[in-house]
Amino acid sequence: MNTGNFLTPVKDFMSMDPFRLFPNRMERLFTEEPLAMLRMMLPIEENYWPLKAWTPACDIFETDKELVIKFELPEVRKEDVEVKIEQNVLTLRGERKFEEKNDRENYHRIERRYGEFMRSFNVPLYVDAAKINAEFKDGVLNVTLPKSKEARPKQINVKVN
Repeated sequence: MNTGNFLTPVKDFMSMDPFRLFPNRMERLFTEEPLAMLRMMLPIEENYWPLKAWTPACDIFETDKELVIKFELPEVRKEDVEVKIEQNVLTLRGERKFEEKNDRENYHRIERRYGEFMRSFNVPLYVDAAKINAEFKDGVLNVTLPKSKEARPKQINVKVN
């Protein structure tokens, strides 16, 4: 035999948050319903999301004589890339263009990013800005920043007396 109180269901009902039963407008602002409505109102389809800005990956390493930055720029033309240094800031700017000759409706999936990109890096003061070199080959841009002679490591001979 069950010894529970016959009022238990009523207590459970009374302890429930009334806003959960009858949500007001303020609470609806914090639910996913408005977000879903906003997504439906935006004219952005999944196929157009790759046209947002992207950032090319890079590696930065240093040798005794230079600082090297390698950027991955697949399917970017040399003419669409600009490298400049100004006030010890190296800036890479460019664009990977979507192939407009193909109809987007024929694509099943577009995951790669397209559009304009920009990367900026602070360059150490010991870099000789007049001798910076940029080479573009096989979708990789190598930017070589030579160190000034004063900044290079020097071998010092120690004399023993």
